[in-house]
Amino acid sequence: MKWKFFLPAIFLSGMLAYGQEYYPKNDGVKAENDNYTALTGATLHIAPGEVIQNGTLLIRNGEVAQAGASVRIPANAVVFDLKGKHIYPSFIDVFSEYGIAKPKRAQGGGRSADYNPSREGFYWNDHIRPEQEAINAYSYDDKSAGSLRKLGFGTVNSHIPDGVARGTGVTLSLNKEGNENTRVIQQNSGQYFSFQKSVTSRQSYPSSLMGAMALLRQMYYDARWYEGGNSPTTDRALEALNSNKGLVQFFAAGDNGNVLRADGIGDNFGVQYIILAGGREYEDVQAIKATNAALVLPLDFPAAFDVSNPFEADLVSLEDMRHWNQAPSNPKVMADNGVRFAFTLHGLKNNAEFHKQIRKAISYGLSEQQALEALTTTPASLLGQSDKIGSLRPGRLANFLITSGPVFSESSTLYENWVRGQRHILSDMDQKDIRGTYSLRAGSQSFTMELSGKAAAPKLKISKDTTELKGKLSYKGDWIDLSFTDGEDRYRMTGRVSGTSDNIQGPGVLPNGRETRFTARKTAAYDAEKEEAKKSEDKPTVMPVMYPNVGYGFETMPTASDILFRNATVWTSEDAGILENTDVLVRDGKIARIGQDLNAGRAQVIDATGKHLTAGIIDEHSHIAALAINEGGHNSSAEVKMTDVIDPRDMDIYRNLAGGVTTIQLLHGSANPIGGRSAILRLRWGNPASGLIFEDMPKFIKFALGENVKQSNWGSRSRFPQTRMGVEQVFINYFQRAKEYQAQKASGNAYRYDEEMEVLAEILNGERFISCHSYVQSEINMLMKVAEQMGFRVNTFTHILEGYKVADKMAEHGVGGSTFSDWWAYKYEVKDAIPYNAAIMHNAGVTVAINSDDAEMSRRLNQEAAKTVKYGGMSEADAWKTVTINPAKLLHLDDRVGSIKEGKDADLVLWNNNPLSVYARAEKTYIQGVAYFDMERDQQLRERVANERNTLIQMMLDDKDGGKKRMPANNRKERMHCDSE
Repeated sequence: MKWKFFLPAIFLSGMLAYGQEYYPKNDGVKAENDNYTALTGATLHIAPGEVIQNGTLLIRNGEVAQAGASVRIPANAVVFDLKGKHIYPSFIDVFSEYGIAKPKRAQGGGRSADYNPSREGFYWNDHIRPEQEAINAYSYDDKSAGSLRKLGFGTVNSHIPDGVARGTGVTLSLNKEGNENTRVIQQNSGQYFSFQKSVTSRQSYPSSLMGAMALLRQMYYDARWYEGGNSPTTDRALEALNSNKGLVQFFAAGDNGNVLRADGIGDNFGVQYIILAGGREYEDVQAIKATNAALVLPLDFPAAFDVSNPFEADLVSLEDMRHWNQAPSNPKVMADNGVRFAFTLHGLKNNAEFHKQIRKAISYGLSEQQALEALTTTPASLLGQSDKIGSLRPGRLANFLITSGPVFSESSTLYENWVRGQRHILSDMDQKDIRGTYSLRAGSQSFTMELSGKAAAPKLKISKDTTELKGKLSYKGDWIDLSFTDGEDRYRMTGRVSGTSDNIQGPGVLPNGRETRFTARKTAAYDAEKEEAKKSEDKPTVMPVMYPNVGYGFETMPTASDILFRNATVWTSEDAGILENTDVLVRDGKIARIGQDLNAGRAQVIDATGKHLTAGIIDEHSHIAALAINEGGHNSSAEVKMTDVIDPRDMDIYRNLAGGVTTIQLLHGSANPIGGRSAILRLRWGNPASGLIFEDMPKFIKFALGENVKQSNWGSRSRFPQTRMGVEQVFINYFQRAKEYQAQKASGNAYRYDEEMEVLAEILNGERFISCHSYVQSEINMLMKVAEQMGFRVNTFTHILEGYKVADKMAEHGVGGSTFSDWWAYKYEVKDAIPYNAAIMHNAGVTVAINSDDAEMSRRLNQEAAKTVKYGGMSEADAWKTVTINPAKLLHLDDRVGSIKEGKDADLVLWNNNPLSVYARAEKTYIQGVAYFDMERDQQLRERVANERNTLIQMMLDDKDGGKKRMPANNRKERMHCDSE
């Protein structure tokens, strides 16, 4: 590199200067650099896709003055000759924590949590902290700034990564010289949110993902109410939240499901977030695209597992293997589907992996232009700062990189990173390029030496004849240090590169210790383009995405078909009972006709001779397909929704289908007297979370009584209630408050929308139904009396192992009973449970269902129903109703599912035997006429899963990514119950 116009060194440093400094200088003569700097002859990348050969970049006072092919260079310009080099805009990270002090974790002892806020004058929940400003927590960190500059970054957008509402960020440039006035590009550059609690507070609520979502919704409701001038006091948090609502809004989701959850909250309140993704968005690309959200994509593509030990390899799930294989394709999939995204360093355990991960994304199909956009123009646009950063157009900050070649090429060297016109030298631009193939002579021995990769730090490959040897090489300031071994012989040498870089020679030490002189003569030049082209030919094999993206998913989603089941034993779960040798015709997902010798028409005919056809099993009490079960931070959590935490990838969905289950009620747990709202799911395996929710599902909520509620078995806790008497008072207090809330709402005066009270009001109005976790007869009686006192009815007592003691009162109240068939003695309050419970309640006129509350039991509910025949003498037809039409009645779905009746949905199961038999297997399970489980397909899937595992294991064994491989770990999902935390 050469410059043609000499100025004192102070001007060459790139020191910022402005026409009018408003800080007076009283410590000497004031001098300003008002000269230009011109960088000529380079391949100038003004913006992605806008490239000028032999271009000139003219900068002044830290900004771009001109950029193009024909730029007039002023007389007072320092000129840098960059012929053969490339100039790019420097990179931008929109989701950084750079320069921000790590929040200090709140101190406290034991498991006991705080149930009240620790601050006065702020929002009622400590985890809502929109008043935080990153500018106040920021301090320049030269070590971190230097490491970011080495990667090519000139700008970062930092924030405080703490809390559900995190406050505002700050856009910073990474120049070394100057003060914070020359580094802050934009104060309050955006407002940040997440689903994570603040570490600075021990306030217990929220304790779950669904709690965090409910808190965010209530926060937005409260902000509207507060903005309307309805609060008699000042809330500094809501003041800040409302003041900053016009800023760019960021959300740290960190998971493809959470991306959709965050966007849903934004949609409810007219907020379009820019969302930090998690890397699995390729699995739900159409749903992600429909959000219209821009994403911030992490580059933490997972390393291969160490699967060299077959026993340890068995620990790795196929889902995790698939993600290793597919994750690098995530950026390409987003680009192909028109999803805007920026890249971030966030999530990378080692920032030095950044360029390798970018190259990996490119090898998986992302174009270099798209990669550059994700690091320059897109993040600038997302921040609303395209007029300042992201390109090299006039008026933008002079933030740019000087490279030896294409910026993402493995063989390119990043020489310099200029930030606000300040020059930061990263590698010697004048160092000779010694890459190529050499004939090396050391003593009487000859070797072949190949130097490739980056010019500044070439990679060594040394061989003798056709045998590759182990060696090391370092290169700095035209001197190389080389050592290698040939068997037991070790060679060491130091050499200086000649002026043409075609020859290297210098002293060395032979294996016998004798000093010698070695020479290396270049025999072939290094062809970077050829090397890159060779690498690009090795396209990775990417497994097709499945729905869901686990081993037993679908490559294409199944669709409904017209079916005629011929000559089956049909268990109608209706007054017609069990019909022999009967046909059932399904059309358009509905049961069209039931009879004998039906005309199939164009329907597929299934010979069901000797087989049994039933309605799909319905589990009134389930905890599968959920990411969280309890929100125990308050004694009432009516504001939370199980629909917020559906896990469509849960393999227990598929296992339930294999057991003939088609519908479940996903219930909140039993951490508090008033739990969360239920989700009624159709187990449409392969659908996203939204596709599992039962259409127009009736509204339910979980209540709970007993040991779990008063937390006698939850360790050291201090939350009210602590006794069964206190549980009753919680119900009375909350329903009284709900009545007062309704009165305030009906008065026409301004009122604070309270999502929790809205739900309880629905119960009072008969619009929402209660499923109550229960054991002891005294508490069962108590809740019925409270309900009658407050003017509502309990819909279902679930578990209810002492229901046989109060069956007559239950029938009088009109409440159903959903119970275990024969669980008892697993904790003290279950000591009086008996297996005759279901039959006794049934005989008393109570609608009785058998539920699971257990992922393993739920796929054998047919056998659980059979136990009511043994214990209590129920008929087979009535026993079968306990897992079909009876739970459908309890869930108010009996007009749509639960029995085989003309006009109902075709949720059907074909069994190979009497469904109450321990030998019965579900051969096919249908939901609305779609086969979501098929025994024959399952056998094929087992073979495919085994083959795919073997393929992926071999790919991992062959992986030469250069990174450390991960040790296998068993990450099987926890199976949840009522008391899961």
